[in-house]
Amino acid sequence: MIFFDYMSSSARRNLEKTPNRIVVNPQKSSEERVVDSLPVVLVNGTFDQHIMISWGDDRGKILENGELLTLSLDKKSGSGFQSKKEYLFAKIDMQIKLVPGNSAGTVTTFYLSSQGNKHDEIDFEFLGNSTGNPYTLHTNVFSLGKGNREQQFFLWFDPTADYHTYSILWNSKCIIFYVDDIPIREYKNPERLGLSYLKYQPMRLYSSLWNADDWATQGGRIKTNWELAPFVASYKNFTYEACIYSRLTSSSSCDIDSPTPINNAWLTYELDRTSRVRMKALQKKHMIYDYCNDKWRFPKVLCLVILAFCSLHYSLASNNFNQDFDVTWGDGRAKVLNNGKLLTLSLDKVSGSGVKSKKEYLFGRIDMQLKLVRGNSAGTVTTYYLSSQGSTHDEIDFEFLGNLSGDPYIVHTNVYTQGKGDKEQQFYLWFDPTADFHTYSILWNPQTIIFYVDGTPIRVFKNMESSGVPYPNKQPMRVYASLWNADDWATRGGLVKTNWSNAPFIAYFRNFKDNNACIWEFGKSSCTNSTKSWFYHELDSTSQARLQWVQKNYMVYNYCNDINRFPRGLPLDCMVVKYCASNDLNQDFDITWGNERGKILNNGEILTLTLDNISGSGFQSKKEYLFGKIDMQIKLVQGNSAGTVTAYYIFSGQCTNKGV
Repeated sequence: MIFFDYMSSSARRNLEKTPNRIVVNPQKSSEERVVDSLPVVLVNGTFDQHIMISWGDDRGKILENGELLTLSLDKKSGSGFQSKKEYLFAKIDMQIKLVPGNSAGTVTTFYLSSQGNKHDEIDFEFLGNSTGNPYTLHTNVFSLGKGNREQQFFLWFDPTADYHTYSILWNSKCIIFYVDDIPIREYKNPERLGLSYLKYQPMRLYSSLWNADDWATQGGRIKTNWELAPFVASYKNFTYEACIYSRLTSSSSCDIDSPTPINNAWLTYELDRTSRVRMKALQKKHMIYDYCNDKWRFPKVLCLVILAFCSLHYSLASNNFNQDFDVTWGDGRAKVLNNGKLLTLSLDKVSGSGVKSKKEYLFGRIDMQLKLVRGNSAGTVTTYYLSSQGSTHDEIDFEFLGNLSGDPYIVHTNVYTQGKGDKEQQFYLWFDPTADFHTYSILWNPQTIIFYVDGTPIRVFKNMESSGVPYPNKQPMRVYASLWNADDWATRGGLVKTNWSNAPFIAYFRNFKDNNACIWEFGKSSCTNSTKSWFYHELDSTSQARLQWVQKNYMVYNYCNDINRFPRGLPLDCMVVKYCASNDLNQDFDITWGNERGKILNNGEILTLTLDNISGSGFQSKKEYLFGKIDMQIKLVQGNSAGTVTAYYIFSGQCTNKGV
């Protein structure tokens, strides 16, 4: 049974309108008014400076010099806080560790809200549960006092074991809910349908921990166990980029209609296609309720409006191939169709075809949807890549090597710097790339190059210039795409030739996106002192886990493992490993002594060493290293460990009985 936020918001708001609620003094000095007039505030400060405990009689506490905030709940009362400032558009981040154990009946909230019966509101609510059962993450959006836009999720981790980041991005175009930087929900501005949107009422940030055992857990059937009180939720690392609203001037510090608009990406940000694909995949797996699918809850007339609004989330903008690309070769075999929305490249026995972008880029996130040659594509190669010019060019490659009918394509990736490549990694795909369009993306910034397929990272090439490895960061590059014959090498080393009776071979391209890219024009970049998130993006732990899953299951060649090709030693970039290449301890270590007292468990994720009165145990790496940064997570012997030694070390000699 689903219970909705119109109940919880009302109850919560009544709790928070308490007589002892702190109110900001509207009388400010001229210096304070100058601060409020600044266009955008980026804060990573203390709770003392930016937050007020608003109710709960000391159950809300700011600790550790303002870096930690806790809210507690007991049988008498819960507690809450609010931001000192009001915002009219913002990006808010907060790390929260929820109530552990049996949290049934409790609700932890984190939300933006204005005041009054026609208030606006953007909600994260965490509905507690009995021990062992998951929290429900409840989201909602209110406009002019009307909500009923609930989406609910189970999380893919234990939100009580550690801190996780929950974010709200709110601008004039959309509202996006994030968990650990992963978008879980997007609410687009529906004004074109005649519906209201949250763009006129300034809001404060609020958070609270309170009792809602009349409805929160399994419809109110499970009550709060007060013997476990106090219940405590913890907060840290509050940050925001925001347009500060001034009640004195009735204006925001971000005047979007100004002739000199503020250059902050979040103010105009919307999910790109890759991020939206990632969000939809997450929703398919973790969403447990969506009001857009609840035909029983809404009457037919309202349902039509709901469906019209929900359809907004599937309308996607894309660039125009006529405006963005030039046909460079192929004598009419490259065609732009559907008013610039579709590009086809064809190959016959006489020639293939190709295009290049009109713009040059020095760093960017480039997305393209491709549908590859169907059927027997042996001998053909479809390419999509970035490249500069000349013998010392830089290049970032996607190449799709065709195969016989029924055999998989090979995705061939490479990175060239100063004219030198030899950095090949190859993959099979986990779907048929000829049956439908799929998104292939290159993220190239000063720190890293990431290859994505449908939002899933498949390869990372890090900037290792500090270790002597060249990195492409000085030469602007264009986007190229081509379809050509390479049957002298492409399929099984050239053993399988192109079957020209199947010609023409056709590859399809659409939804090219360069919105997040630095245009190189007249000798300079459009991204001077960039504040855009992609410019600094690196994989988080969740994305690294997905990368490792792809590489473990679908990688078919890695130059860094090809010792026969490099008999004098692997390339330097293979030796400078800056991220964990394997989570499988079976692949990385040998148990060397201890008569089975050393064990590798959980499919290679955990290794244990034991010591008894007969023997200890130990292991060693399968690889040797000459310089490096080595990381290992260790949980040491518990309780009385007197006399024991746990060792973790690098050693050039033979393995000896050092261990536990």
